[in-house]
Amino acid sequence: MPINWQSKIILAKIESSYGTDPTPTGAANAILMTGVTLSPMEGEDVSRELEWPYLAAQAMIPTGLRVRLQGKVELIPSGTAGVAPAWGPLLRACGAAETIVTDTSVTYDPISASMESVTIHFWLGGTQHKMLGTRGTAVMRWTAQGIPYLELDLIGLYAQPSEQTRPTPDLSGFADPLIVTDANTPEFSINSVDLVLREAVLNLGNQVDPRLLVGSESIIIPAKAELFQARVEAVPVSTFNPYALATAQTRVAVELVHGTEAGLITTLSLPTAQLKRPSGFENAQNVVEWPLELVPLPDSGNDQWSLELT
Repeated sequence: MPINWQSKIILAKIESSYGTDPTPTGAANAILMTGVTLSPMEGEDVSRELEWPYLAAQAMIPTGLRVRLQGKVELIPSGTAGVAPAWGPLLRACGAAETIVTDTSVTYDPISASMESVTIHFWLGGTQHKMLGTRGTAVMRWTAQGIPYLELDLIGLYAQPSEQTRPTPDLSGFADPLIVTDANTPEFSINSVDLVLREAVLNLGNQVDPRLLVGSESIIIPAKAELFQARVEAVPVSTFNPYALATAQTRVAVELVHGTEAGLITTLSLPTAQLKRPSGFENAQNVVEWPLELVPLPDSGNDQWSLELT
């Protein structure tokens, strides 16, 4: 019987012990994603290079096996201040810490050590694919007249797929998104100057490596290189001068606020970002726009960006 492409179920749960399946459930750990791609058996093929007395292809041995999941979740808070969003475990698996203040806020910040991992169960039809010890990288994207997204690229340790009973996913923890508009996105500023925004993108820039050794197999994040990009309407340099800021290597604050109602407000903050040399101009509807790039830099460490949900 054919397997329906739209039969996908995705569960994700934080691991208390690295690489040990915490058994996510459909009731508590379901993930609502879009644009999903699963690479169920990434790795390499080692040729045996046998010296046969005839011409023929070589036998191959699969090695370095891992599973890769790519897709997006809508970047929207839970709907209740102080309650973590259902997609929170995925961002935590991308080298971020989650801090909850009851009835007030949930904040995500970068960390450099003790990074968490998740187990992912992925169903396509009745076939379950497991990803253990999963970590990854992410991109946060806000585009005018579009849905804000958290774009994920996750890698987990390989486990043999098997036929398992499909769970019933509860997706009620995912609030409806707010389109990025002038009304819904009340603030975007660089160096305390409000700018007209077309798109803002924060790339966490995590290096994600399988480390598959004798005695230890893991997915690690050994390095990070965040980059923030914004496409804005150009203004007179007397109002905002990206050339002078880049020349002086001035560290500037960037802030984006999306949402206006309690429980649905997202605030991205880059307190000390360095503006890179402007690359040129873009023409949109005969209006000049700047494609700007900024490097989020740490001040005291692990504070180069924060995502606060209130």
